[in-house]
Amino acid sequence: MNSSYLKSVKRILALALIGMAPIVLAAQDAVQPPVKAYASSAASNDAASKVDIFIGFSYLSPFVASDGFGNFDSTGIRYGAIGSVSGYFNKYAGVQFEGDYHNDNNENHPTSTDFEGGSGGLILRYPSAHFTPFIHALVGGESAGSFYYKNQWGLVATGGGGLDYNTPLFDHHLALRLFQADYQFNRQDNIADFNMLRLSAGAVIRIGSFAPPVPVALACSVNPESIFPSDPVTVTATAGNLDPKLRVVYSWSGDGVTGNGATATVSTATLAPGTHTVNAKVSEGKGDKIGLKPGEVASCLASFTVKAFEPPTISCSASPNAINPNESSTVTASGISPQNRPLTYSYMAQSGSISGNGATAVFSSVGATAGPVAITCNVADDKGSTATAVANITIAPAPVVVAEQPSPEQVRLEARLALRSVFFPTAQPRAAHPEGGLVDSQQQTLKTLAEDFKGYLAIKPDAHLILTGHADVRGTEEYNQALTERRVSRAKQFLIEQGIAEDRIQTQAVGKEQELSQDEVKNLIQSNPNLTDSERQRILNDLPTIVLAQNRRVDITLTTTGQQSVKLYPFNAEDSITLLDEKAAGSKKHTHTNTKHVHAKK
Repeated sequence: MNSSYLKSVKRILALALIGMAPIVLAAQDAVQPPVKAYASSAASNDAASKVDIFIGFSYLSPFVASDGFGNFDSTGIRYGAIGSVSGYFNKYAGVQFEGDYHNDNNENHPTSTDFEGGSGGLILRYPSAHFTPFIHALVGGESAGSFYYKNQWGLVATGGGGLDYNTPLFDHHLALRLFQADYQFNRQDNIADFNMLRLSAGAVIRIGSFAPPVPVALACSVNPESIFPSDPVTVTATAGNLDPKLRVVYSWSGDGVTGNGATATVSTATLAPGTHTVNAKVSEGKGDKIGLKPGEVASCLASFTVKAFEPPTISCSASPNAINPNESSTVTASGISPQNRPLTYSYMAQSGSISGNGATAVFSSVGATAGPVAITCNVADDKGSTATAVANITIAPAPVVVAEQPSPEQVRLEARLALRSVFFPTAQPRAAHPEGGLVDSQQQTLKTLAEDFKGYLAIKPDAHLILTGHADVRGTEEYNQALTERRVSRAKQFLIEQGIAEDRIQTQAVGKEQELSQDEVKNLIQSNPNLTDSERQRILNDLPTIVLAQNRRVDITLTTTGQQSVKLYPFNAEDSITLLDEKAAGSKKHTHTNTKHVHAKK
């Protein structure tokens, strides 16, 4: 044998061992399906490989079974190399192809021998977490030669087994073959038969895995996890271990849930308070065959809580919280809705009055008694939930004022100024003659008023007269408004003519807005001290006419005392018929009334 050839073989084997390292690193990606992930060997140490590549050193001890190979040295060949490739049908069984080379490295010695060959057959194994025992049976060809005989091929049969240690190196893709022991029978025709014992050890590169694929995984998350009715909720499904080559379908279920992808929304407007669950499912597959294989379906649950609406809260304060009679205070309310609902405010005062419907209101102590007054502040949201708070305002007692005693003259004049209203005939005064309309009896009433009022001004220089004009119900609002303005102007002008300063007289015209009712007129007639019972009855018989006449007047108010003129009708006046007539002066027909008999008797 050629020693240089043997050295070349050794170099090739060494380089092959070094060169297998990157193959091991790439093996996982190279042999696994491109997308579907498989259980890692780190997670499943006994996962069986699909392909094993073994490279090692070998010792061969041949024995001549029959004569013919003269001067054969059976001490064994210590220098050998072996390699094999095993492909497995499943976790336990497969086929194996093996080759070996043995040379005693002494080709110049007369007893030098060498063997080399290749075989193929079946291999059985039992993988576990750390060790994998195996047996195999192979048949092939073997070349044998010696110093005296040139190499020739013959049949070889191999049977044996071994034990591999599964290391964690390279993600469990590198194993060490602790030993491999084989018996070989080699028949060399016309030379000899050999019984051989072969012992080997080396490294095994494990490629691929029979571990089941990692099933599809699905995780659900909900945002937010706690809401109030009508708040939006989004649920997200996150799938893992999906194969992008397969069709993926998401489905959702739950109260108010809508969605057909990885995201769903929940309509919460009609959901009752409490915990609600959303269910999600993801399936993958080819075409219409979705979720038919194990590991192609996953589901998850996500829960969220619907909280009941919380009622609003309110605080209430008053500034200032201590006031004098007839003064005001500002009340401030501060309402808070936990859900930021729109709020409406209202207020109530124990006494006095309060106005406002926003966050502030004004309390008026006019008419309130002295002492503490409770102000109730109310707030309500658009869901009907309410809250109240109370603020107290203290009203100081009114100062004691010693009233000034009126003089005897003031008392006399105020008694004489028991004013009477002034009445006008129908439609008087006219626009064309604003200076008319005052009959003699009513002029006399105004003259008496003027004389008494001028004397009263000497005592009460701040006194004023207020003239308020009225009209009966007939006619339009515009007509009656203008008519009452002429009446108060006529009465004012007459008083000025009697010596009353114009700035002492105030006027206002109300048209027919403040008309005396029929019952009010009837009460005035019944309380008139100047009428007998029979006269009252005759007048009441013409009550509709009297109601009209009673409303054609000017009322007079004294500002210092606040007393208003008495609305007693002048039935006993000489010109009462003129005042009572329903028709305007100058018309062809006048209304006849029984009231004329009142004056006739007088």
